[in-house]
Amino acid sequence: MTEDWQAGGFGVYVHWPFCEAKCPYCDFNSYARKNINQNQWLEGYLKEIDRYAELIPDRAVDSIFFGGGTPSLMDPAIVETMIDRILDLWSVSNDIEITLEANPTSVEAERFRSYAHAGVNRISMGVQALNDADLRRLGRIHSVTEATQAFDIARENFNRVSFDLIYARQGQTLQAWQNELRQALDMAVDHLSLYQLTIEQGTAFGDRYNRGKLRDLPDDDEAADMYDLTQKICEDAGYDTYEVSNHAKPDAQSRHNLIYWRYGDYVGIGPGAHGRVTVGGERYATDTWKSPDKWLDAAVNGSGEREFNSISLADQAAEYLMMSMRLSEGIDVKRYEALAGAPLERDALEYLGDIEMIEMELGQIRATSKGRPVLNSLIRELLPA
Repeated sequence: MTEDWQAGGFGVYVHWPFCEAKCPYCDFNSYARKNINQNQWLEGYLKEIDRYAELIPDRAVDSIFFGGGTPSLMDPAIVETMIDRILDLWSVSNDIEITLEANPTSVEAERFRSYAHAGVNRISMGVQALNDADLRRLGRIHSVTEATQAFDIARENFNRVSFDLIYARQGQTLQAWQNELRQALDMAVDHLSLYQLTIEQGTAFGDRYNRGKLRDLPDDDEAADMYDLTQKICEDAGYDTYEVSNHAKPDAQSRHNLIYWRYGDYVGIGPGAHGRVTVGGERYATDTWKSPDKWLDAAVNGSGEREFNSISLADQAAEYLMMSMRLSEGIDVKRYEALAGAPLERDALEYLGDIEMIEMELGQIRATSKGRPVLNSLIRELLPA
């Protein structure tokens, strides 16, 4: 019997929570820590991999993603051991994608060769800006020169390389972003993730913003212009905007992130990692302990999970809608209706279609170029009251 998750695939996410420094805009579960017993951490990761493989044994893994934090601070031998254990316990798809996130300060040619030997076949690099002044404002500890050198090393060792940039930064003009984006496209291999700076509460930037100390941020209209320009320049360069903030050449989309957005199953291992797993036909949301020390102790002694909660079909339908509407392909209407047990509200569909926010074709509903910048509002209209 086909289960819903199979429409999205199955992946394994491994969270390495440590960085050399905590960036002021970052609200990920990450910690600046120097002395780490990596073999002790390996024990915790392997026990969690074993536990999940016993829970959901009959799966083919489409993707493994090492995220963080800064996974490129991990010893390549540790990465290799985890990959080998995953491949031993589950079958794998023929074109499995294995991604590792890297920061330019932690890149060495020999280390990258070792990651490639370990089985990593895709690198995602956190560049964030292509001028040194803005890198300093963002709290990054690498320079543009280090970033370009690291990127060259990545291209020498991996066929698939992505990197991230943040725009709508302090003092950034539309012309400056246009110049920077064209420079990025000249460097790029096959994928770019381009995120508008958001000020999250609980971060250093959030605290500064609340005190009126984070000045010269572009206003909403300027940020919207930067978004529109981003879509045009990327698409003109042959990079499809396949998700709101992600751009790729044909067949170079992030397969791991597509599992999230297509609402597949994924195991989340490591401090603060979330997951969605289907067991016995029922879907569960998993959540792990955020504290690295608490997670490690719990994982070594039984389970790193903090919560393992059943998700109702109505909530699954809502999650599927919220995730898949981010994609240019949109949602499969029949799949949504099977989860929700009811169709989407006709009045909402007609209204959003009339104002050109969505389009419907061949059983798919997708946001238009006009609808994507206001996607959250669009989704609220579509969700049942």
